Amino acid sequence: VQLQACGGGLAQAGGSLRLSCQASGRAPTKYGVGWFRQGPGKEREFVAHISRIGGSTYYADSVKGRFTISRDNAKNTVYLQMNSLKPEDTAVYYCAAGRKYYTDYEVSSVRLYDYWGQGTLVTVSS
Repeated sequence: VQLQACGGGLAQAGGSLRLSCQASGRAPTKYGVGWFRQGPGKEREFVAHISRIGGSTYYADSVKGRFTISRDNAKNTVYLQMNSLKPEDTAVYYCAAGRKYYTDYEVSSVRLYDYWGQGTLVTVSS
């Protein structure tokens, strides 16, 4: 499975951006997909996850209520709608996949995702 993330850019605090993760290769719709981010000098952290069918979604506390993850399996694409952006959201955002199913405790584990996109930079100015 190949993943390509795009949609990053510069936004002002309070603004919005929508990231897209386009999947290709072998049966990309069979995987749960996560979004992670890595800010300057920080470790990669979990942002959101959506199950393979899209019936279950999970969010980090820091983005809950502001970000929405969704997927369109007909287009092999997962989206991350980011609203009410804050300067602390500045990071490189990555989409990732690796399993059909993740438990509630597994969705945020970086090591349980085998396939990663190249990342897209989001910069939020104050």
